[in-house]
Amino acid sequence: MVLLIVVLLLAVILAGAGFALHLLWWIALAVFILWLLGFVVAGGERRRWYRW
Repeated sequence: MVLLIVVLLLAVILAGAGFALHLLWWIALAVFILWLLGFVVAGGERRRWYRW
């Protein structure tokens, strides 16, 4: 019985981690697209388009 609970708990944790990683991939893609748009808007110049 304990083994079944441990396996189910592990499955829930891994499913949650998979969802979080999938969400992080989408966030990373959105940030990359914003960076690319900023580069295009700046005209491809070597100067930075952000003020960090």
